[in-house]
Amino acid sequence: MSDTLTVDVLDAQGTKAGQAELPADVFDVQTNVPLIHQVVVAQRAAARQGTHDTKSRGEVRGGGRKPYKQKGTGRARQGSTRAPQFAGGGVVHGPTPRDYSQRTPKKMKAAALRGALSDRARAGRVHVVTGFAPGTAPSTKSALNVLANLSGRKNVLVVVERSDEITWKSLRNVERVHLLVADQLNTYDVLISDDVVFTQGALDAFLAGPVKGAKEESK
Repeated sequence: MSDTLTVDVLDAQGTKAGQAELPADVFDVQTNVPLIHQVVVAQRAAARQGTHDTKSRGEVRGGGRKPYKQKGTGRARQGSTRAPQFAGGGVVHGPTPRDYSQRTPKKMKAAALRGALSDRARAGRVHVVTGFAPGTAPSTKSALNVLANLSGRKNVLVVVERSDEITWKSLRNVERVHLLVADQLNTYDVLISDDVVFTQGALDAFLAGPVKGAKEESK
């Protein structure tokens, strides 16, 4: 493996404006599928609200009196109409509010993200642009033209800087585009996207973040 991969950087007009380096320790590492699976499962679990709740027989209103006498009816003895076998009764072993989140070490999250990005980069699906609007005003039309020059695939993840309001306003209402700030980039969103597009500033910010600790972790 080389130390650095390179991709063309396109400007808002779709012309080549230079090249960007994609460090191999982030964009060309071995993809650990079981690790990625574990991290994605944990991420989706953490997104669950866990507010589901059912009432047990002790929580259902009513049923404080025996429905009929203990003996002499020929039927099975019953103590309450709120027992689980009755309509309107409690639920046996039903779900109750709980926290679904799992503890996932930061190094595992970073390694899974590097593996997912490497998979996309090796397939030529990581792109870099200088920007999505030619001027200082948002333009959805121009932004879509830039994306058309990069990829015609259905789902595109666009990574921007937190201060890049022009790109955000240009693409926030486009159905096939998912926008993320550089420090929010995660394994799951990379995997469900066909292409990953960084602005130059977002790529620099991402590589300067925690994910850049790859060399130290791999030693």
